[in-house]
Amino acid sequence: MRFLWLAIITVALAAIIAGGVIWSNATTTPKLALDLEGGTSIILEPQVSEGTDISKEQLDQAVAIIRQRVDSTGVSEAEISTQGDRNIVVNLPGNPDEETRNLVRSSAQLVFRRVALVGDPRSQEQIQKEQESSGEESGADDGLSDEERKRLEDLTGADSQGDGEDQAPSGGGDVVDAGGSATETDEASEASKPSESESSDAEESDETSGSSEGSKVTDSTPRPLFDPEKDASEWQTEKIIKEYSELDCTNKKNRTGGQQQPSDEPVVSCSEDGQAKYILGPVELSGDHLADANAGYAAGANGVQTNTPAVNLSFDSTGREIFKQITSDITGKQQPYNQFAIELDGLVLSAPSSNAVITDGNAQITGNFTLDSAQTLANQLKNGSLPLSFQVQSEDQISPTLGSNYLKIGLLTGFVGLLLVVVYSLLQYRVLGLVTVSSLVVAGVLTYLLLLLASWRYGYRLSLAGVAGIIIGIGMAADSFIVYFERVRDELRSGRNLLSAVEVGWNRAKRTIYASKAVNMLAAVILYILAVGSVRGFAFTLGLTVIIDVLIVFLFTHPMLQFLARTKFFGEGHPMSGMDPRLLGVKPAAYRGALNLSIDDEDKSPEAKRREKARLRKAGMTAEDGSDTTAAAAAASESEETSSDTTKAAKPKTAKPKAAKTAVGGMTIAERKAAARRAEEEAAAEDSAAADGKEDDK
Repeated sequence: MRFLWLAIITVALAAIIAGGVIWSNATTTPKLALDLEGGTSIILEPQVSEGTDISKEQLDQAVAIIRQRVDSTGVSEAEISTQGDRNIVVNLPGNPDEETRNLVRSSAQLVFRRVALVGDPRSQEQIQKEQESSGEESGADDGLSDEERKRLEDLTGADSQGDGEDQAPSGGGDVVDAGGSATETDEASEASKPSESESSDAEESDETSGSSEGSKVTDSTPRPLFDPEKDASEWQTEKIIKEYSELDCTNKKNRTGGQQQPSDEPVVSCSEDGQAKYILGPVELSGDHLADANAGYAAGANGVQTNTPAVNLSFDSTGREIFKQITSDITGKQQPYNQFAIELDGLVLSAPSSNAVITDGNAQITGNFTLDSAQTLANQLKNGSLPLSFQVQSEDQISPTLGSNYLKIGLLTGFVGLLLVVVYSLLQYRVLGLVTVSSLVVAGVLTYLLLLLASWRYGYRLSLAGVAGIIIGIGMAADSFIVYFERVRDELRSGRNLLSAVEVGWNRAKRTIYASKAVNMLAAVILYILAVGSVRGFAFTLGLTVIIDVLIVFLFTHPMLQFLARTKFFGEGHPMSGMDPRLLGVKPAAYRGALNLSIDDEDKSPEAKRREKARLRKAGMTAEDGSDTTAAAAAASESEETSSDTTKAAKPKTAKPKAAKTAVGGMTIAERKAAARRAEEEAAAEDSAAADGKEDDK
């Protein structure tokens, strides 16, 4: 059955990889890391005002957050480090996709702002030209009062937004309570990005998210800080309206991010996908108060999970109170005053509307999500924002630092090491060493299949350090086999037959093997958690081979030895089997396993005596009965060697020495008692004959 399970696991892995190669992007070789394949190098330059110093702590924090972002995409073996005292260098293996590149580039702060105005992403000049060419007239309801609309029209020369409050919020869906108790969500407009989560992961930015040092806003300041209806004079300024009118969000150059916007005053921003344009209020909440964000499915009004993808959010204690105040104020208001924007690096990721007051800090954002888009947004928010805004200084392709030649050298070194292990096993254990060889082969196959699976599904990339971890791990697997074989040999030396020695040896060796592998696994896990870069690759492959080692010993090595112990070659202790008692240094008088010999009580080891007592107790005999039986057999053997004609006459009734030994080894109770009686009768006859002989001499 264990062989069957091992075969099922191996075939299942091979089938999964084959299916991935045929119907997906799986490969028949593991993906290689930066040191073996090369990749992309991105240099990020911080955007700060002149004369502003950048601390080492800020750079280290930025490196840690960027590394977390890259790891969340499944890209492994990335190298992220500082260059000098300002820049950050991100080296990504292979040719990373655009999503990963954007995640590295968008490396500023994530904040929450209230929405004052949302409208067409085009500039006012572009809108007028298109309207003139098509003969259309502008006339839209932006949800503003007549006085506000007139002022905007005076400033911009056209209306600010279309469709009024019947239109779904542009740039986002709805925010509901995570339990699904709020009203059902509306679909986002087709021109807007799917609704996205309402906050980002913990970033080390201060509460004002890059605000001026003079800002006195703290976490205890009552929210909201800005009301677009009451504070219209703050955002309906000539400067803001002019910037809003001239900004063209359809131009990709205006959506590169990297902007460091003031946190204590209104700003103009584009949506990340270029489908909307916003006027936003000051920062109400920073992303460092978001405890967690993950993708899932929305809950209905009755609390039952639906098939609608959503993003779940969880705030810390401070964020929970602030978000409660914000949602309490904006819930129930007309568009766009019931919306809040999630802004990262100067771009709006989402601008959902609030359908409920969130009191427990657990919210859910829904809209026209797909699972992939929900997961992408959750990753953006969960991984947090940086204490500095960065701009891409350069992006270049880099060649391998070690290359395929070093990979070949590493593999050759590993092959030589494994060959030495094989040679040692064959010299030490002879034919039994082939069990070690076959176990290593099976371990190598499983390791390769699991590497392909990790490379395909989890983005793992094999580095030279990972190759070293595999070589060391598979080499250490030989230790398990040696521990098992030597324990079986010890049991043979103590007097067990091979079948019994295999089982008892396994029961005792497996505890040692499990303890050893537990220590190895603990070291690999700790190293993986604390290390970075290629060292984590070493820890990963080391831990992987430890798991495979335990599986192979349990599902292959032990059952293989059970099978071999039943063969004549191993069961009879052939000199080339590795289980020959004579080669184990065991004297015939002290060994009764494969040779089926009997030994005297004084020659038995304490372990052999204990097992003999257990055997007699199981057979229903006392220790004295066993001694009598053994003595009778010995007397029968001695009588055959010393008797003369009397002995010959009694020969038909006398058991042969071999039969006596067999009786000691494993007859039934009745047979043993009959043998003992015959031995007693023969001994009495011998005593009588000896007495008659003495009388004749006299």
